[in-house]
Amino acid sequence: MTKVVVGIIGAGRIGQLHAKNMLLSDNYQLKAISDVHTDHLKEIDYLKAVPIITQNADDILTDPEIDAIFICSSTDTHIDFITKAAKNNKHIFCEKPISFDIEKTKKTLQLIKETGVKFQVGFNRRFDHHFRKAHDVVHNGDIGTPHVIKITSRDPEAPPEEYVKRSGGLFIDMTIHDFDMIRYLSGQDVKNITVKASSLVDDRFTRNDDVDTAIITITFADDSLGVIDNSRQAVYGYDQRIEVFGNDGMVQVENQKPTNVKISTNAAVTEDKPMYFFLERYNEGYIAEIHDFAQSILEDKPVVAKFEDGLQAELLAKAAKLSWQENRTVELSELR
Repeated sequence: MTKVVVGIIGAGRIGQLHAKNMLLSDNYQLKAISDVHTDHLKEIDYLKAVPIITQNADDILTDPEIDAIFICSSTDTHIDFITKAAKNNKHIFCEKPISFDIEKTKKTLQLIKETGVKFQVGFNRRFDHHFRKAHDVVHNGDIGTPHVIKITSRDPEAPPEEYVKRSGGLFIDMTIHDFDMIRYLSGQDVKNITVKASSLVDDRFTRNDDVDTAIITITFADDSLGVIDNSRQAVYGYDQRIEVFGNDGMVQVENQKPTNVKISTNAAVTEDKPMYFFLERYNEGYIAEIHDFAQSILEDKPVVAKFEDGLQAELLAKAAKLSWQENRTVELSELR
């Protein structure tokens, strides 16, 4: 095999992004895309290079020429597509979260293990070269033993209410990336989690039993600590920062900006605001994650963001919601 023949299920914003990146890659042959609606795809020039565009996902899942499936559809469809893909011996890339149901996720993990197909979760931030460098610094021991990990993750504007209704809530939709990142940086399992959260940005969250602002405190297995702060609205841009503090030093990743130009005058010191859109901020990560997935298939290498990582992030999201709802610290052993 010199290229991975692939089909994409789900042609929304992320599905289209992956399609565009695949068509520019030497590692992929994009054969097919399926979506429940396909009319919007006819107007996208680069998709005219895709041989098959269909409304029937089974056309992709049962195609013997297709090696791998990218699942970019709504979360409530993931388990069904994962199951069918695995049973048809297709390698699987699935956007987060794997599902909204922990027990279904656990059951599906067993199927993945039994079939032996490659499975990668779409935790694109692991592939951002800034965050990956920070990970390597920590795991090489350059700052000693981590004591405190801090993650700030704030969106530039709140999503529409229709999105809020089907998102599953802040913790499973947004914070799940931070749960994965804090595990990735620490290398530790989480012992317990405590959440304080509010709806401060907009009533659309209160109406849907959700929150838009949260402070999450984590205790790891070795008693080191983690803090995540989230907001659905940072008016100055897409705020994405991390810090790992250890007994021998500290590593930080600051926000990415359009330029690093700073202008100093007698009136003010000014510089660019952070990048505004997540596709812009993490563009390199999206390209790197599909390259890595292709290499795992072509060279039979382990994937970086495994099914188990997706399951652990879901467990943390569930524990976080429980902590918020019951106003208490939740031990992860309660859910495992």
